[in-house]
Amino acid sequence: MQERFAFNTAVTGNTTTGARLRRLVFPLMIATALSACDKPQAATADHKAAADTPHSGGTLVVAIDTDPNCLDPQQVGNNNSLNIGRQLTDSLTDQDPATGKIVPWLATDWKVSDDNRRFSFTLRDGVTFSDGTAFNAQSVKDNLQAIVAMGARASLASTYLKGLTEIDTPDANHVTVVFAQPNAQFLQATSTMSLGFFASQTVKATVDARCQGGLIGTGPFVLSTFVHNQKVDITRRSGYKWPSSLAKHQGDSYLDGIEYRVIPESGVRFGSLVSGQLDLNAGVTPQDEPLILAKKLPIIARTNPGLVYSLFPNQSKPLMADINVRQALNLAIDRAALQPILSRYQAPASSVLAKTTPLYQNLSSQLKYDPQAAKSLLDNDGWKVGADGVRVKDGKRLSFTLTYWQSAPFIELVQQQLKQVGIDMQLDKAPIGQVIARQSSGAQEAEFYNLTRSDPDVLRTVFDAGPGGRNVNKRGANQIDTALQQSSQTLDTEKRQQLVTDAAKGLIADGDAIPLVELATVIATGNNVHGFRYDASSRFQLYDTWLSPK
Repeated sequence: MQERFAFNTAVTGNTTTGARLRRLVFPLMIATALSACDKPQAATADHKAAADTPHSGGTLVVAIDTDPNCLDPQQVGNNNSLNIGRQLTDSLTDQDPATGKIVPWLATDWKVSDDNRRFSFTLRDGVTFSDGTAFNAQSVKDNLQAIVAMGARASLASTYLKGLTEIDTPDANHVTVVFAQPNAQFLQATSTMSLGFFASQTVKATVDARCQGGLIGTGPFVLSTFVHNQKVDITRRSGYKWPSSLAKHQGDSYLDGIEYRVIPESGVRFGSLVSGQLDLNAGVTPQDEPLILAKKLPIIARTNPGLVYSLFPNQSKPLMADINVRQALNLAIDRAALQPILSRYQAPASSVLAKTTPLYQNLSSQLKYDPQAAKSLLDNDGWKVGADGVRVKDGKRLSFTLTYWQSAPFIELVQQQLKQVGIDMQLDKAPIGQVIARQSSGAQEAEFYNLTRSDPDVLRTVFDAGPGGRNVNKRGANQIDTALQQSSQTLDTEKRQQLVTDAAKGLIADGDAIPLVELATVIATGNNVHGFRYDASSRFQLYDTWLSPK
């Protein structure tokens, strides 16, 4: 990955030997592909034999652990929502999860200008939305412009389109997207459901209506029911003929439909899977993994690329504006001690990026556990230990509340570790809608989440403190933002690697990110489930999934 981008001509997207395309799409590390431990752990002989003959029909019943809150993949970033949204809409391209290569989907090929500012796509013929209207170049233009207009509501997608200046549609089958600066991340962004497509009726709807299910997509399934905190039902679309080039079959999906049930209790999910009331548990907990394997049911896991689970201090608050406090948070956390309560498929963070992210580098040396150093920092900063063990300065306790919605039991151990150096982190687990509302208000002193994306530009998405950036820390712009901006523009692989590494180091050193744990998506299925596939960002791809006949 030490090659320099140097090209004189554009390349087409389906030219597999094109040198530029090979270099532009950074290969995922070997760990991204499903390893031996990521494949189903148990399968009977009958199950293996049945897997050779796909069968159409049946409804896949899936348990999810939280309410999706908003179903529009152009707006949201939580896994449950995106795993549903992926089934409703298609993308211009797809990304091979084994190699990181960008391959055709709704675009049959593409050309990228030498300066990496102009992306010209040729679209497939005959693609329609589920209301029967045609998908064409104008559809691409309308959707991308609508995403830009949504601004921060399009939490991921709007950052992928930053600097968009022009969209040309010379005819129905060709569209060119133009940016003000070189945009090294855009081609990969076109493979995400965040830049998936919806019919004009959806594009013109309010953002709230779209969240609640007003979605008419191009995908192999259509939405039929959405009841908050209960279920989401999607059904097979008849006449679907344009799957990704990575798909294993053509035509309609095998499944008649998919029913997502919201089941917060892990024990209920486990029992329902074992009893056959569920076909897929999308919220497997670490304590359930050995029980599932003992029942000889398949577990399928994949490490998520992108931003690891982290704490993000809100520096607009006086407590977190203190760099000594932020650095003490980092030093007080014993990440290795988290491993025993993690999934066997997870690992403590070794950087702000997961190992499976292109251009990741190991920064473990910046994440060493040193509680004495944490105490010294706080002592020297005037934070004195109070009678209850919590530090106090100028009458204010070193205490903050972290509101979160994820199933992340390791955060309780982090709470205990912080308490040992005099930091009081109160935990408040709440429904996802409440958490999002509090994050949007900017009232919290810290946020907690991960963000999956198979491109290091995920750092710019979250931390960019420049105009229009998400700026999760509410901090002033500095050299980190310069590195992030330059990394999103350069065509030089070696230079981009250095810029990404510099930014990651700076985020940790300044306490902008307190990395904790790499996320792995872990599911368990019944032996009747076949053809399940993760995409390159560890999202569910259920078009090829099928059920053994009963």
